[in-house]
Amino acid sequence: MPFCTQCGTEVQPADIFCGACGARQVREAGTADSTARPSAAPPPPPHNPANDPLKNLTPRNASLMCYIPVAGWIVSIIILASDRFRSEREVRFHAFQGLYLFVLWLFVDWVFAPFTYSIEAPHYIAKALKAVVFGAWIFMMVKTNQGDNFRLPILGELADRSVSEQK
Repeated sequence: MPFCTQCGTEVQPADIFCGACGARQVREAGTADSTARPSAAPPPPPHNPANDPLKNLTPRNASLMCYIPVAGWIVSIIILASDRFRSEREVRFHAFQGLYLFVLWLFVDWVFAPFTYSIEAPHYIAKALKAVVFGAWIFMMVKTNQGDNFRLPILGELADRSVSEQK
C-alpha cells in the first residue's frame, strides 16, 4: 500500500490526492492509473522568494499593518495566506489578533449598535464601544512598533490558539 508523499499517511493506489493533507500524489509514468485518468491541473510552481511581493516587508512592519484601523483585516488575510510569513509565529499571531479585533468592530457596529437603538438604550454606549475598539487598534500599533508582543484579553488567547492549530 502506498503512502502520501507529503505527510506519510496511507493512501489507496488510485488516489490522486491525500485524504489527510490534500497533497497531490506522484504516480509513475507506466502505471495504469496515470494513463486511465485525465490529468488535473499541473501542480503550482515552487515558491520563488525573488518574485514575492512581500520580500521587503519586515516582520515588525507586517505585524504593525495588521492593526490599521478598519482596513487591517485585508493585510492580515494576505499575511496569513503568504508563504513569506508561514513560519513567523509572532507575525501570524498579530494577523489573527488583528482579524479578531476587526470581528469585534463588526459585532459592535452591526449587532450591538442596532440593538441599543431597538431597545432605546443610550446611544453613546455603542459609540463608546466603537471608540474602545478603535483605541485598541491604535494601542496595538504602538505596542507592535515598540517590539512588544502584547496579547489583548480574550482576543490574544484566541489568536494564540489559532496560531498553534496551524502547522
